[in-house]
Amino acid sequence: MTSQSGEEHVACVAADSNVILSALVGKAALRVFTHSEIEVVCTKRLDEIREYIPQMAASYELAPEVLEGQLRLLGIRERGPDVLESHLVEASRLLSHRDPDDVDLLALALALGVPVWSNDDDFRETGVAWYTTAQLLRKMEV
Repeated sequence: MTSQSGEEHVACVAADSNVILSALVGKAALRVFTHSEIEVVCTKRLDEIREYIPQMAASYELAPEVLEGQLRLLGIRERGPDVLESHLVEASRLLSHRDPDDVDLLALALALGVPVWSNDDDFRETGVAWYTTAQLLRKMEV
């Protein structure tokens, strides 16, 4: 879909753990989930996110159950290895020298043909569209 200014609207993004964790505690990233029609997908990183919930709950003086509930409410669509498997070699070539932990996220973005949403600039020179939370919010005009 194209806006009046001719810019492409973002319909789906592959989300990094850092933006999902930020949304859990009500930071700006939450606005992407609550004020847009953007579908948010991720790899099996929700397991990784759940590992951080007790620590984040303590830091923000919240019950872990609150953050777990918030995670469910975000409506993130997990995509399994079968979706990204065919793009792992290319993603590894593009990113493993910077952050091998993000190769699966890049492979997902490549497989689905969607941008990456991350506040980590490791995606800068991958050739895949990449948005920080601030850039995505500006693009959404929220």
